[in-house]
Amino acid sequence: MKISKEGIVSNSDMIKNYKTCREKAEGTGRLYIFKNNQLDAVLFSLKEFEKLTPILEYFEKLSEEDSLTAMNMLRSVTLPHKIKDFDFHE
Repeated sequence: MKISKEGIVSNSDMIKNYKTCREKAEGTGRLYIFKNNQLDAVLFSLKEFEKLTPILEYFEKLSEEDSLTAMNMLRSVTLPHKIKDFDFHE
């Protein structure tokens, strides 16, 4: 997963500067919130969330077996590495 440095914010910064962080999420599409140097949460802009909603709803309707099959197929096509591996770039 590629995480843009401009889309990273600390948990404490999120708490102290929520409005600024929301505006930042609007500009970047999503904001990665780190706590103790670990990814803790992701804040999506409404526009980005609306793009993802049909995919999420589709996966919710799948059986557990079909969901696992689909995820494995997606991983083989889209993820050259594990999702826990982060590639930070500017």
